[in-house]
Amino acid sequence: MLVRRAFVREEKISDAERKEWPFTVPCVDGLIGRGLEFTSPITVLVGENGSGKSTVVEALAEAFGLDSHGGRAGRKYGNNRPKTPLGDVLEIELTAAGARMKRARRSKQKGFFLRAETAFGLMSVVSGMPGYWDEDTTILSHGEGFLTVFDSMFSSPGLYIMDEPEAPLSFTSCLRLIGLMHELAESGAQIIFATHSPLLASTPGADIVEVGEHGIRRVDWEDLDVVDHWRRYLNNPHAYLRHVVEPPTDQ
Repeated sequence: MLVRRAFVREEKISDAERKEWPFTVPCVDGLIGRGLEFTSPITVLVGENGSGKSTVVEALAEAFGLDSHGGRAGRKYGNNRPKTPLGDVLEIELTAAGARMKRARRSKQKGFFLRAETAFGLMSVVSGMPGYWDEDTTILSHGEGFLTVFDSMFSSPGLYIMDEPEAPLSFTSCLRLIGLMHELAESGAQIIFATHSPLLASTPGADIVEVGEHGIRRVDWEDLDVVDHWRRYLNNPHAYLRHVVEPPTDQ
């Protein structure tokens, strides 16, 4: 593992700042002080839209030196996007291996940040560039493009951060990604990702962190809200759909 803990020093945040976004988001506020400890080579952040999981993984990427728009360690592809408010103050406590990698020259830094919302733009810019992949991802489907990135860039011990990587992936492709993450973790890599997918959240050995109004808490896969909802929906879709497609009855 490379990162042991992510946190914000209390003295870095004023009382006024804690009343503004993103520090009003419970899981972000939970990073102030003790923060979030990483106890497994694979950490999964699960939560509803607006729960703050994407904000956290983006700030983690920034803290490690990965391009906030997405991209590989030690390389920028021309993005001038400013850091987020959380990225400005988030600190990471590195393991000995992580500290060695951060001190190494750029060519020795290993890792990648994949953001679902910006990945297509990134791929169209860097495809064929030295240090990336040879395939022209503009002629591939979105899902095939993601798999090309995974196969090419997720290949050695390093820090791999992803934000909703399941976005273009089929069920079978998600299983392929699970296999890749498992192999990476076995090789000494560390993976941190945010997802809505109960399938990806079931990655063997993953430490599951659920974020929401409660802040940050660790849960077992079978106790995740998203797992419970999918189970009930697949068992009886009408129990959910009747609330969104049927007109209300007259009282």
